[in-house]
Amino acid sequence: MHSPITSASEHHAAAATSAAVASKARFWNRIAHKYANDPIADLAGYERTVQRVQALLSTEHEVLEIGCGTGTTALRLAPTTRRLVATDIAEQMIAIAGAKLANQPMPQLHFRLADADAPVAEQGAYDAVLAFNLLHLVTDLPQALSSASNTLKPGGLLISKTPCLNEMNPLIPKLALPLLRAIGKAPPVLCFDAAQLQAAMTEQGLQILAVERHGSKDKDWRLFIVARKPDAPPLAA
Repeated sequence: MHSPITSASEHHAAAATSAAVASKARFWNRIAHKYANDPIADLAGYERTVQRVQALLSTEHEVLEIGCGTGTTALRLAPTTRRLVATDIAEQMIAIAGAKLANQPMPQLHFRLADADAPVAEQGAYDAVLAFNLLHLVTDLPQALSSASNTLKPGGLLISKTPCLNEMNPLIPKLALPLLRAIGKAPPVLCFDAAQLQAAMTEQGLQILAVERHGSKDKDWRLFIVARKPDAPPLAA
């Protein structure tokens, strides 16, 4: 039986987590329509990423996308999968994605409401997990990576593209982003560089297969990584 102190502590932690999830959802719900209407900043780089991911997927694959936004990429990738379940924390994002799907029906594509920081599927359910422009936005990077890894089948792929904010002008993560957050114009973000992101993945037992940059501009701080879940857990020493 839990002691009253432990129970109170757990209740407080659960309440804090629930409040953080609600805060994230409110931010993304508020900007969903603007997000949907904003043009892709580097269209050539985006197309390189889409083509690269299409080459990694197969019509035999069960695929999960976490943080799908308004579903633009999911709609592009779904035809190359057996089934693609695309999730996001914001109801408005999912509503916009659902409207797009209604106009462009694909029986293998399904949109769902879910938080990328929490387990979103049963263990070993998917051949690939996609996380595009997301991993810097989660609350707890190790937890999100662990959840993604647990969702993968042995040998499955985590395919991600992530802004590494510590590779930008230092004034952006240290000054501009805190100011934007203070006035409600930016969400909480995690700041790391490429090496730190790769280390976080390997600490979860993922094997890094490819590290690429697809941007068409001189400096690309969005890192594309293909990581693999091992076929079997390592033997204990």
